[in-house]
Amino acid sequence: MIEARYHDSVNVLQALSGAGAAAPFDRAEWFALLAGTGLVPLVAIASDAEASAALALTESGGRITPLRNWYSFTWRELAPAGEAGDRLLGAIARQLKTRGWRVTLEPVPEEDGSATRLAQAFRAAGWQVALEPCDINHVLPVRGRSFAEYWETRPGPLRTTLKRKAKKVETQILTHFDPQVWADYEAIYAASWKPAEDQPAMLRAFAQGEGAAGRLRLGIARAEGLVVAAQAWTVENGTAYIHKLAYLESHKHLSAGTTLTAELFRHVIDLDRVALVDFGTGDQSYKADWMEEVRPRFRIDCLDPARPRAWAPLAKRLLGR
Repeated sequence: MIEARYHDSVNVLQALSGAGAAAPFDRAEWFALLAGTGLVPLVAIASDAEASAALALTESGGRITPLRNWYSFTWRELAPAGEAGDRLLGAIARQLKTRGWRVTLEPVPEEDGSATRLAQAFRAAGWQVALEPCDINHVLPVRGRSFAEYWETRPGPLRTTLKRKAKKVETQILTHFDPQVWADYEAIYAASWKPAEDQPAMLRAFAQGEGAAGRLRLGIARAEGLVVAAQAWTVENGTAYIHKLAYLESHKHLSAGTTLTAELFRHVIDLDRVALVDFGTGDQSYKADWMEEVRPRFRIDCLDPARPRAWAPLAKRLLGR
């Protein structure tokens, strides 16, 4: 017998940490950070005598979406593999009809089967489901190469830039959290071309936690003592995640960002021995210079045909087809 229930606290996810914490964005600690930003959790859980599964969600006006923000590379189900997990996810999908008329899940990966699995669970529960790409993810499968071997395959202009500019800056890579270095990063980011941080306190807390766990790779580049570029990566389960990078526009001519990125690649490939480098979501052109493969990210949009509020978007979807 399966029991489905809801919780408004992410603390219940601690017990599911072994069910699928494949990335930073699957851990209970990550969802706790999100809840700390003001997002209200709706954690849907289904359990039987053998296992439990959960979806970390939030709800507003009958519309249910993932508990996530733009720092999240992915969002996926927290469920055991195989038929046992599928049954539990099906129970959650059925129960969610009592809480909302629309469930939109994104950005869901498919390389592990998550997108197909979730779409099937919601279809079987009677939702009208549209599955479509919504973003892309640039990655580098290392395939056992050293950094030197990887670097030989990079585009000529990128290698030439590093050869010409590398000596103009000094780089440092920390594997722990340093308050002063993080303050330097925040100052650079604030002065860079990028939009203001959405949740800087959350990002700092994440870096502190990753540093305490030994997963943080915090890189900085200095020119004549001035910090001109900074990046925040993490390493976990054989994957290096590139979270944040910024440089001073006033020192763009030094190409400090390129030099620092190369040093971090060298560190995670030669020292951490990762199997994959993940550059997050987005199709910025510069990512293709560093990465070799592109993976899709999917949106799963589920409408309950029994709810009148779903009829207009359902009609629009049908007309679009």
